[in-house]
Amino acid sequence: MGMMNGDDEWVFDAIRAGAAGYLLKDTPREALIAAIRGTAAGATHIDPNVAGKLFQQITQARPEHGNSHAMPSNLSTTLNDREQAILRLLASGLSNSEIAERLHLSKGTVQNYISTIFVKLDVTDRTQAAIIALRYGLVT
Repeated sequence: MGMMNGDDEWVFDAIRAGAAGYLLKDTPREALIAAIRGTAAGATHIDPNVAGKLFQQITQARPEHGNSHAMPSNLSTTLNDREQAILRLLASGLSNSEIAERLHLSKGTVQNYISTIFVKLDVTDRTQAAIIALRYGLVT
């Protein structure tokens, strides 16, 4: 997967302007409906194909520091209550399906929340997110 090209830059512009996410035009009807409902509930929806490019762009654009995964100073200002609840369950070892069932959300909505959590925490996988959750005492 390469860097986002000039045609993709407008996705960043849309997000900076306040877009709640990005879906491809061939998104299945069920996923589109779930995305609309999730957005109304405060979730962010980004198509997985685009999310990969966004992660790569953000990672490559990040200034180089000694610690590439700086801890946020306050988790409650970084993540909203729903995101913290999902991070807590993720760090407890629950799968996306189990988290969805526990919180009465669709699996797609949980996946979108997790993508948002990864971006906000500047991590690329569940293990890194779980470590942050442990450090902040979300799980014991």
